[in-house]
Amino acid sequence: MSRVKELPPDDRPREKLILRGAQSLSDAELIAILLRTGTKGKNVIQIAQSLISKYGNLNILSMQTIDAIRNFPGIGKDKAATLIAAFEISRRADAQKKWFSNKKITSPQDVAEIFIPLLRDEVKEKFYVICLNTANKIIKYELISVGNLNSSVVHAREIFKVAIENNSANIILLHNHPSGNPDPSKEDISITRKLVEAGNLLEIKVFDHLIIAGNNYTSLVEKRLI
Repeated sequence: MSRVKELPPDDRPREKLILRGAQSLSDAELIAILLRTGTKGKNVIQIAQSLISKYGNLNILSMQTIDAIRNFPGIGKDKAATLIAAFEISRRADAQKKWFSNKKITSPQDVAEIFIPLLRDEVKEKFYVICLNTANKIIKYELISVGNLNSSVVHAREIFKVAIENNSANIILLHNHPSGNPDPSKEDISITRKLVEAGNLLEIKVFDHLIIAGNNYTSLVEKRLI
């Protein structure tokens, strides 16, 4: 195959995007725009096609670690970082399009629909606090810890510091289970109950604690565990 710059303008990914719109590009052409350049003996479209072929589709590719992508022939750390950043932007945009819709939170499902796209592919356990105003609309969400959930990494003072700084009327706790099992552990339940007690003292109600596992979730309130 010729080098990309030797192709007709209509077949070059960037020019094609400008002329026909992003929706006209194949998955490989979109990836090629991010990768920018090829290597000796292989142009950037061929590298992108090989990358997608290895993982099967964009969804699986987007779940890979930076080390897995950077070790693919023709990629390297800079191109891998660009891809990881693009995938993360996509996840955040998917989550935030509902968050910024100014939607009132009325059920655990409302929260799950917003945060499942953000957390379903995470390989590490992450704990968030979600701040709500008096109308139960999300005004802020913040990462509190990364790693297995236990009392040594999740502190009430950090959670309620975020809540107070953002004038939260109420908060929702949320973390993910990379294992895919949405059931709460004994540690999950114990920590949640302690945080509920702390919130009562500060007059900041903990509405719920959600566990995201893949495309599923568990609400500790719906389970009547808090």
